Amino acid sequence: MATVTRNMNRALRALRGFHSSRRLLGVTKTILTEGDGKTFPEAGDRLTMHYTGSLKACGTEFDSSVKRGTPFTFSIGRGQVIRGWDEGVMEMSLGEKAKLDMTPDYGYGERGAGGVIPPNAELIFEVELLKIN
Repeated sequence: MATVTRNMNRALRALRGFHSSRRLLGVTKTILTEGDGKTFPEAGDRLTMHYTGSLKACGTEFDSSVKRGTPFTFSIGRGQVIRGWDEGVMEMSLGEKAKLDMTPDYGYGERGAGGVIPPNAELIFEVELLKIN
C-alpha cells in the first residue's frame, strides 16, 4: 500500500510540474527554472539547497546561502525548517529553481526571527534544489 501511495504522489507531483505557479495553502510556488520533472523529495530525504530570503513588504534580503557560497543541508518533512519550506520544497524536482511566496503562518509567524524578520512577516525565498540525499 505504501508503494502505491508513493507512486500516486509522484504522479500527482509530475502533473503539477506543468504549472508555472500554484497555491499551496500558505505558500505559492512559482517555477523560475524547470528541474528534471522526475526526481522529487520525500519526507525524511536529506536535501542540499541554495536560497535567498527576503521580506515581501519591502524586498529587504535577510539571508542568502548563495552569497555565503555554502549550500544549506537539511531533512525535509521533519520540521527542521519553516512550514513553507517543508511543503513548498516537496513540490520541487531536482535542479529546479523556484520562488516560494509565503504567508506568516508558513514562515516565522507572530514571533519573527533573529531580529531581522519582524512578527507576522510575509516572506519570499528563491530556492534551488541541488541534491537529494
